[in-house]
Amino acid sequence: MPAAAPVPVVFVHGLWLHATSWAPWVDLFAARGFAPVAPGWPGEPPTAAEARAHPEAVAGLGIGDVTDSYAEVIAGLPSAPVVVGHSFGGLVAQKLHGMGLTRACVALSPAQFRGNLVLPPVQLRTAWPVLSRPGLRTGTWAHSPDSFARGFASAVPREESDRLYEAYAIPSPARPLFQAGLAAFTPRSEAAVTTRRERGPVLLVAAGRDRTVPAASVRAAARIQRRHGTGVTELVTFPDRGHSLGADAGWQEVAATALDFLARHGVGVPAASPAAEGVR
Repeated sequence: MPAAAPVPVVFVHGLWLHATSWAPWVDLFAARGFAPVAPGWPGEPPTAAEARAHPEAVAGLGIGDVTDSYAEVIAGLPSAPVVVGHSFGGLVAQKLHGMGLTRACVALSPAQFRGNLVLPPVQLRTAWPVLSRPGLRTGTWAHSPDSFARGFASAVPREESDRLYEAYAIPSPARPLFQAGLAAFTPRSEAAVTTRRERGPVLLVAAGRDRTVPAASVRAAARIQRRHGTGVTELVTFPDRGHSLGADAGWQEVAATALDFLARHGVGVPAASPAAEGVR
């Protein structure tokens, strides 16, 4: 009997990190028997250095543009993939899952979808440099090393934050932030996620020291997914991690949690025991 074809995995990055930030996950998932890919956003240059040199390449992109681009990637795969997303990539991952395009979804510190009204003050402060400048709707915005350390990699030492910044930080379109911020007042918002349908399992991962998408926002997303969805929804919290949890030195624990979740739901084999604060 021929061996089963490997399950595809599509990694979706969020704002301000380049697609190459997923490289360790791609290697790990490939070693575990998956067929992973980590495409960039539409127009994104192939390296972080080139992306920093050409911020105009992604100017004006919205949530719908990014979702459509990844839907095209999925359409070219041999079978329905697992989708793993971080931040706004986590929102896109949930959108793709709600569209019925994927078999399972893992979302790390996902940006809020329409209907999730939890907005802790620290999250608003982190987003304010963008949201306070409406002219950025069609442009891009980039962290400085200082703002990256304060709001994105706030739970790691400054030396590590600076290494992450140099390796992966890029300018990103500001439009998704405005779309998410106005989602409650936009009936056909691109930040909407379809939760009322048959779907595969969803894992939401929260970080207790996250200042960009605080754990309270992720818990609220889990409540909505559980209330409306027909599939399994699990929530795992890493209490001492920040928004950079998928790319910093502790990424293996997060990846092990994702692999364990997938294995428990019939996708892949278990990884080492995760070091998270409970599965609920």
